[in-house]
Amino acid sequence: MKASELRQKSQVELQKTLTESREKLRQLRFASAAGKVKNVREARKIRKDIARILTVFKSS
Repeated sequence: MKASELRQKSQVELQKTLTESREKLRQLRFASAAGKVKNVREARKIRKDIARILTVFKSS
């Protein structure tokens, strides 16, 4: 997700997206620990998305 896309969203939408991303990351960590994840780079992508959301949150 690009930062420009995030800036167009409202605070409520950003909060919802942040909650969903954190939940995805949590589920991915459990699946990774169980050895069920084939694409381990997905966690990195989700963490970066969370950081982008938080950055847009703080700047607005």
